[in-house]
Amino acid sequence: MKTSLRPISKEGLETLAEKSRQNPGVVNTLSVKTVCEGQFRNLNYARDLPAHVIDEPPTLLGENTAPNPSEVVLAALGSCISVGIHANAVMRGITLSKLDLELEGDIDITGVWGIGDLSDKRLGFTDIRVKVDLEGDVSREELEDLVAHSNFWSPVANTLRNPVNMEVELA
Repeated sequence: MKTSLRPISKEGLETLAEKSRQNPGVVNTLSVKTVCEGQFRNLNYARDLPAHVIDEPPTLLGENTAPNPSEVVLAALGSCISVGIHANAVMRGITLSKLDLELEGDIDITGVWGIGDLSDKRLGFTDIRVKVDLEGDVSREELEDLVAHSNFWSPVANTLRNPVNMEVELA
């Protein structure tokens, strides 16, 4: 007998889903404050949580004290897909006993923040691969459908797939 993952309230999910159906046009604004502590170590504050640290590895002149920004993007993607899989499993009556994701992304870093090789190149990830190691009390086909559905509806996956309006300016 496998132990199931810590449960999510199905009633809470149903309430959240109904609230969303009642207000389909609602857009939330999320905010984070980033404070450079020195070198490439940054403290990131969201809501009332303690600082989330982001740093660079020694190969990029950081102190290796935390994930770098690109690794955080992969972590955000993995976490978002995981949340979606778990929530949708609960709504479908699927009991999960394992939910692990392995992510890797290919990124050209020769531009080094605009101070390295500035020749014409694509910036950012060119390819991202996500492997979902998932076990539950249903068939493989049902698990595959669960993963595909969660990927399709993932806000972070769609942010990476689709163009997004972005402004960066001096305060």
